[in-house]
Amino acid sequence: MKRLTMTLLTFLTVITCVSCGIKKESPSQTNIDPNITQMRAICELATLKCYYHNVAKSSKSDVSRFLFWKKDRRFWIEYSGIVTMGIDASALDIKISGNTVIITMPEAKILSTKVDESSLTQNSFFIDSNSAKVDVKSTKEAISDAEKEMLDTASKDTSLLATAQQRAQTLLEDYVNNLDNSLGKQYHIEWKIIEAETTN
Repeated sequence: MKRLTMTLLTFLTVITCVSCGIKKESPSQTNIDPNITQMRAICELATLKCYYHNVAKSSKSDVSRFLFWKKDRRFWIEYSGIVTMGIDASALDIKISGNTVIITMPEAKILSTKVDESSLTQNSFFIDSNSAKVDVKSTKEAISDAEKEMLDTASKDTSLLATAQQRAQTLLEDYVNNLDNSLGKQYHIEWKIIEAETTN
């Protein structure tokens, strides 16, 4: 009995020593500072989708010939398109210095343009009565030109681009502020905006 008691006491002493040797990690030591992966995901969610409705025109001369007789191809396509604006998340960067979070991000830009194929029906096509035959190739070219026109129009819409920029910054601020509340810590945000490159 005495031997059993001594064995139990020895076992409890070892457990106590091991427990004391394990250092409990306090919340302040865990990796709960602003996280670049999460912030990039926020930028991807912050994209702004704009819907455009337009008419693409196609006109080509002398596409059909027979002796001295020539015929032009003229037609129009009414379509809807989607332009996505936002921040290039891969270019986002953060640095933390004490309680200061320095966020480097590019200006908002056009991320993608796409003609909504569901908007293209038989009623979307208008062919001039004197036009040469409209083939699949010329239709694809007209749709490609429509996407370029959407890109050009949207790129000049500084108001929408500014809205996309502000939307991303607001969501990132909310993310940092939520960390403030959960940690009882006050972060100060410094913004470094990289200007978009201009093309001539």
